[in-house]
Amino acid sequence: MKIETLTAVTEQQAQQAERILRTCVHCGLCNATCPTYQLLNNECDGPRGRIYLIKQVLEGQAASMTTLEHLDRCLTCRACETTCPSGVQYARLLDIGRAQLEQQVSRPLVERLKRAGLRAVLPYPQRFKSVLTVAKWFTPLLPSKLAAHIPTSRHCGIDCRDPKATDGTEPRKMLILEGCVQSVLAPSINQAAELILQQLGIQLITVPSAGCCGAISHHNSAPEDGLNFARRNIDAWLPYLEQGAESIVITASGCGVMVKDYRELLQYDANYADKARRVSAASRDIVEIVLAEDLSRLKLHNTAKIAVQSPCTLQHGQKLAGAMEQLLQRLGFTLSPVADGHLCCGSAGTYSILQAELAEQLGQNKITALEQQQPDVIATANIGCLTHLQSKTQTPVRHWLEIVAALLEK
Repeated sequence: MKIETLTAVTEQQAQQAERILRTCVHCGLCNATCPTYQLLNNECDGPRGRIYLIKQVLEGQAASMTTLEHLDRCLTCRACETTCPSGVQYARLLDIGRAQLEQQVSRPLVERLKRAGLRAVLPYPQRFKSVLTVAKWFTPLLPSKLAAHIPTSRHCGIDCRDPKATDGTEPRKMLILEGCVQSVLAPSINQAAELILQQLGIQLITVPSAGCCGAISHHNSAPEDGLNFARRNIDAWLPYLEQGAESIVITASGCGVMVKDYRELLQYDANYADKARRVSAASRDIVEIVLAEDLSRLKLHNTAKIAVQSPCTLQHGQKLAGAMEQLLQRLGFTLSPVADGHLCCGSAGTYSILQAELAEQLGQNKITALEQQQPDVIATANIGCLTHLQSKTQTPVRHWLEIVAALLEK
């Protein structure tokens, strides 16, 4: 096997890809937990088949639009990585393969414009807010399938009261990623995080110069743009970490897996490799932070029956399977059993827009599983999953932070 050093693949990436490819034993166990293979029953739409396609491209064989379409259908949910007995770094191999295919195969103009539009709007909160406002004006005129992608305003029952006075002790300090899409669609999520952590003696600090984690660009044909977002965040956060901030708290699991991957994505950047390692090491999903604290300090005046949708980016990307469920149970909530909890809901960042038909099927399957026991509310840990699922059900879908914060004793 000889991996070529191609247009979009550096020698270091070629060596990394070769190591990953040699790890795969082609057992096919990954297909058993791959959402797209489950739907399409096509070897090329499962991890093993995609690995073969990427191998061919990296060895210098010509690729086609069909090759790119098979990779586009991948949700990057990483369920295959959780399943794989050999520890294949499938997501990293996919990044390398996609980067090469983007250089080798030209997408149709409409597809290029759609991806460029998403990259130009979603990572920038003010732009996104303006576009969303205009889109809502025209929602009644749009086809139902298109209108379903436009989120509606939400009220989640959180009392945005003034912070309680401290007991005189100096609070611990942590940074919080404000984010892009979530800050517009659901600012109540970070407000909830602030209320909860305040009860635990932790003060959250927003760093204005930080922004989008970079995932939107990284997964939409512009990996270098994604790395530039990462570099900006690293430059913004490091001074605070050096001044004693304990961690970088992330309330959207999709952003969390991206920030934790900075060390991997920038490992060959001489100027940022060490900085990226430090930032990734300091990054924590909010569930990790809260689980490590004394939960008896969180007094809830009520609980509910909850169905938990554990996002792929939490259970597979960050390897925190069961963490959200454990936390909610310790706080007194009753959890409904959910079949096939390992399968993706179909949101996957912009996947629900770019692969709408597959996303719709996956979303409906997930809602059916979540509502089987008629829960009072569906809990999740990622804004993308939240908006995708809420468009398909009348059952309230909330970030677990919102659910807990709304029930905190005043």
